[in-house]
Amino acid sequence: MTVDSTLHFRKNSTLKCYHVTSSSTAIQSELLTAMDSPTEIANDVAPAKSKALNAIKAASYSSHARPSLNERILSSMSRRAVAAHPWHDLEIGPGAPTIFNCVVEIPRGSKVKYELDKKSGLIKVDRILYSSVVYPHNYGFIPRTLCEDADPLDVLIIMQEPVLPGCFLRAKAIGLMPMIDQGEKDDKIIAVCADDPEYRHYTDIKELPPHRLAEIRRFFEDYKKNENKEVAVNDFLPAEDASKAIQHSMDLYADYIVEALRR
Repeated sequence: MTVDSTLHFRKNSTLKCYHVTSSSTAIQSELLTAMDSPTEIANDVAPAKSKALNAIKAASYSSHARPSLNERILSSMSRRAVAAHPWHDLEIGPGAPTIFNCVVEIPRGSKVKYELDKKSGLIKVDRILYSSVVYPHNYGFIPRTLCEDADPLDVLIIMQEPVLPGCFLRAKAIGLMPMIDQGEKDDKIIAVCADDPEYRHYTDIKELPPHRLAEIRRFFEDYKKNENKEVAVNDFLPAEDASKAIQHSMDLYADYIVEALRR
């Protein structure tokens, strides 16, 4: 709210005229100084003094008044548009479930277990791995997917270079690694970076060298051993099964998350 008022008063026998708005703090200060000195004010400007005081009070009140609920909601939405949530705001991409966007949580070669904080959308440090192993490839999640453990679908992305946590990239599913973590299903999509010239031509997990698959399996079998947590890795499945798993998680997200937001 902006308060406009044209004020006339006499100071040192000089008639002054000011156009006051809520932002005219310097003029308002002079007005108050003048109007607080009765000997310098002519009797015929008393109404102007009252009008000035009311204008300044209104401006002061409007600048400190608590915003309405709608204003607070709109402000929150405006901030939300800037700080996007990677799980919900990032699109999975038009090529899903074959080629899709994914968010990297953990870079290749890291011993730090980063993960998505689902409430804030930030990447947080969960723990340092207890075992003497590091992540063999970039690891993250696929946005707008949901699994039975209430988390987005995990993905391991094979590519030449490590990627910073929080970045997203295009990946291509080439296989599925069925995994049981402490008795619960925790499958991993195996993918390659769709924009890496060394790996983008891969279409199925059977095209990878056997040692690469053994390396991936051994990491997931060992990385929780020193925490006394049991992990079982089953045989790798082809790209077709990976696409089906991604589509299933996309459908779960639509059924539960999107519908919940609509309600």
